[in-house]
Amino acid sequence: MSISKKLILPVAFAGILTVSAGAQTRDITGTFVNESGGTKVRLVNCDAGVCGTVIWMRNPVKDVKNPDTSKRDRPVVGLQAVTLKPTGSGTYAGSLYDTESGKTYSGKAKLAGDDVELSGCVLGGLICKTSVWKRSE
Repeated sequence: MSISKKLILPVAFAGILTVSAGAQTRDITGTFVNESGGTKVRLVNCDAGVCGTVIWMRNPVKDVKNPDTSKRDRPVVGLQAVTLKPTGSGTYAGSLYDTESGKTYSGKAKLAGDDVELSGCVLGGLICKTSVWKRSE
């Protein structure tokens, strides 16, 4: 075997391994729709880790339940409602803002196939609500 073939085969094999490993990595970024189908959130990489912004609502509303009265007149579309940091393979933790109640919860997210399972908790994790958001695009 020539020297060039001896060099090319290991490099090509390493490239195949890199592509295969990358293809197996699941990505939480993208656009997701909530269980009712009435809200879409786009998750993107940001300085905090992963940030989610409300990009569409079937029936757009204002942030009327926000505890900060100066923010109650702002539209919910355009709000950053999710801030997450990776905690492991396909798992994240951070804060979730519930635009319906105006409350921010400690939350977790994990990839469930192509979807994202979000859990928001109160009372130190005693009471949690989970919802599955479907990938939209």
